[in-house]
Amino acid sequence: MERSRGGLGRFAFVGPTLVLLIAFNLFPLLYNVVLSFTNAELVGDGWKWIGGRNYERVFTDARFGAAVRRTAWFVFCAVGLELGIGFATALALQAFTRVRAVLVTALLIPMMLSPAVMGLFWNLILNGNHGITNQTLDALSLPQPQWLTDREWKLFSVILIDVWMWTPFLMLISMAGLAAIPKTLYEAAEVDRASRWTVFRRVTLPLVAPYLGLAVLLRFTDALKQFDLVMATQGPNDTSTQTLSTLLYQVTFRDGKVGLGSAYACVILVLVIALATVFTRYLETIQRRTA
Repeated sequence: MERSRGGLGRFAFVGPTLVLLIAFNLFPLLYNVVLSFTNAELVGDGWKWIGGRNYERVFTDARFGAAVRRTAWFVFCAVGLELGIGFATALALQAFTRVRAVLVTALLIPMMLSPAVMGLFWNLILNGNHGITNQTLDALSLPQPQWLTDREWKLFSVILIDVWMWTPFLMLISMAGLAAIPKTLYEAAEVDRASRWTVFRRVTLPLVAPYLGLAVLLRFTDALKQFDLVMATQGPNDTSTQTLSTLLYQVTFRDGKVGLGSAYACVILVLVIALATVFTRYLETIQRRTA
């Protein structure tokens, strides 16, 4: 009797949370999967079962292939730059012991701001006519690209903004990894008269690699869903910057194809989960090697 009461008591605490998780996560996901097999539209209250036609349309749509390639290029460039700059900044900050806290706080400000607001903010900075970027380049007698209107510069502009916003995140995790390295290893390397490059290659990089892998995994999965910056700077219909998320928005809300949009959402979800699983397995391999 007491055991049953204890079980009911535990459920009383956990139950409301489970109900909320099911209501706001599991049910919408399952409902989205059901809609992906229908011809549901944004306008109208009737829909019927059409099987896998929506998925057939997804994989035969040229826009989907272009969006996949564009998103992959965006993720590769943005996350790669963020990793390199963030790790280099974390290494450089090791020399600033007294003012490190102030510098880190100042560098973390972009990460704390809203991506949509920052997109609008950078829209003014990169404006080709009166933006401060081109005014500075003009003062230096350098070319002034049309960052937001020239097809060759549009995606680069979005990458630039993303790097500015999320490099501090990679820097913060890199600093945590560097702080976790035992100081005795550096003291032993100093006794052995190892060069700085040898210490970095043999001690620092292998021990901080799991932290960098985790940071890349988090940023990778987030960058795959890039939406805010593209919407704020270019909108969802620009083919030169259209990512998977903005294509999903265009299909669902501009074209009104809820069933087709649900199929796009399911495909994107499976893609993100698959890539995240690959990265997770890779992180486990790195941890086993460093253990």
